Amino acid sequence: MSHMKRLLIIGCGDIARRVIPLLAGRYRICALIRTAARGKALSAQGIMPIHGDLDEPASLARLAGLADIVLHLAPPPNAGILDARTRHLLAALSRGRLPERFVYISTSGVYGDCGGAVVGETRAIHPQNARAQRRADAERQIRGWAGRNGVQASILRVPGIYAAERLPLERIRAGTPAFVAAEDGYTNHIHADDLAHVIVAALRRGKANRVYHASDDSELRMGDYFDAVADAHGLPRPPRVSRAEAQRVLPESLLSFMNESRRLSNERMKRELKAVLRYPTVAAALQSLAAGAAAR
Repeated sequence: MSHMKRLLIIGCGDIARRVIPLLAGRYRICALIRTAARGKALSAQGIMPIHGDLDEPASLARLAGLADIVLHLAPPPNAGILDARTRHLLAALSRGRLPERFVYISTSGVYGDCGGAVVGETRAIHPQNARAQRRADAERQIRGWAGRNGVQASILRVPGIYAAERLPLERIRAGTPAFVAAEDGYTNHIHADDLAHVIVAALRRGKANRVYHASDDSELRMGDYFDAVADAHGLPRPPRVSRAEAQRVLPESLLSFMNESRRLSNERMKRELKAVLRYPTVAAALQSLAAGAAAR
């Protein structure tokens, strides 16, 4: 039997849970975890838990030389413009035999506002808030480290992730307004299950030091997205306000997200990663959700 490669997952949240079943049997999987309870659950799935915390570099010693492939799904810290967690991870990996491949899940927020333009992976990034600056810092670190060390690193820039249990229902129920159609911007989406499949495709086919957009085919304005989700759940559509009005009634964190408009091209993802989407549009996913609910 051929030697199975060892894959290390950093950041064991919802997306990792969706990726793991797709990789089982193909790799020996280990995962960095902070809590013993999470470790028990993973062990039961045949995954080797490794206790450590990205905020505590001394706890990461066991990662050195451990894995052939690293999947980095962990978010940056909640403050500042640098990602110390990624810095600690790369330092730990550098103390032993280096991985061959590294896949990082970043965000399309690194582009900032593009005024609704269609955006390809070669567009210069222009992060406009601290959250996006931390992601841009992580990308820079990974590309530099991978380039210096001959590691094949792929970066997936991911837009809004949604799934049945990851829809903006609270926001819609709260009656939080969206922009009037004439002033509304474009937003991009990917279903969580599709993202898991794109990640597997990147682990297999991602080119060295290459960026990919993990985004679906929807060309939706933000308000239309909220309307579609509201309609699918029998909820009232959000009220629409002008941008000037929004400045008065919405928190800054929400405004910075709503003020960014771009349309991500996913051509490279389809061509190079050969990713096929199960839910090419939000409408298709909402339809399948409705069908599933009716069947139950």
